[in-house]
Amino acid sequence: MTGVTLTEIDAIVTEARVVATDVVLLTLRARDESPLPAWTPGAHLDVVVQPGVERQYSLCGDPADRTRYQIAVLREPDGRGGSEHLHAHVVEGSELRVRGPLNHFELSLPPASTPLLPHYVFVAGGIGITPILPMVRAVAAAGVPWELHYAGRSLEKMPFVDELVAEYGDRVTVYSSDDGRRVDLSSISGGSVSKPVAVYCCGPARMLTELEAVSSAAAWPSGTLHLERFEAREMAEPVRHEAFEVELEISGLTLEVPPDRSILDVVEDAGVLVLSSCREGTCGTCETPVVSGEVDHRDSVLTPDEQEANEVMMICVSRAACPRLVLEL
Repeated sequence: MTGVTLTEIDAIVTEARVVATDVVLLTLRARDESPLPAWTPGAHLDVVVQPGVERQYSLCGDPADRTRYQIAVLREPDGRGGSEHLHAHVVEGSELRVRGPLNHFELSLPPASTPLLPHYVFVAGGIGITPILPMVRAVAAAGVPWELHYAGRSLEKMPFVDELVAEYGDRVTVYSSDDGRRVDLSSISGGSVSKPVAVYCCGPARMLTELEAVSSAAAWPSGTLHLERFEAREMAEPVRHEAFEVELEISGLTLEVPPDRSILDVVEDAGVLVLSSCREGTCGTCETPVVSGEVDHRDSVLTPDEQEANEVMMICVSRAACPRLVLEL
């Protein structure tokens, strides 16, 4: 097993409500009505849409409410079919198997004793509002200064936009392409020594790439920018094109990983149980502790600092940057 332990939950859909064009909000409870595992803002669930088909959806409800989970699902006609199935076939009373929660987009709130509270800047694009929503509520409840920039194609396609504006007023700035408004990411400040800032962003790849460029150009302090990706980032060529060895410390196996196969594929073929879901480096489910060896990190989950630490890797996409890796598997 990897270092990730997730709870399997048989859930019942208690409500399926349309909250924007092509967006349905699903409310789930445990089938046996037991309390659900705790979660924190930024967490997501793995949803078994059909046998062998899993998708990840951010939790957007209230972390204090252990009786239910809420996820918002955008219908994606050009996707891989998961969202289409949920929209077409999941209604009140439907049963779903979910796994989690798992959080690689954790909101970090300062202790009350912090003399200089950071200013939180949230940036959301379309359905990217889902992990941001509980973050906004958490910082608002904590009395920490914050602002939200929420962009979308049209107001009708932006879930929760009306309630956010009604509740928080001018702390929320809305950008609708249909109204000719586009968020200027270059105007977002990453803070300074005198004014620490934390920036959390979730949205389409173009938005995240642009914000990364702004962060780099402005030399934002390390740890300022936090991103959640829906899709894998473009990957450069691997560090090594040759086969490499992976030693599984717990299983007592040493396996060869050829250039055209992932560590996850090879490990699974050897009969070693590893939790996985997206298989493209975006969900973090297959996170595995690294005992020794240098990793060619190719995931879209770990921060640059976490990748440099070389303590864990996503074995569905990341590879070895050396002839031999030793993993805690």
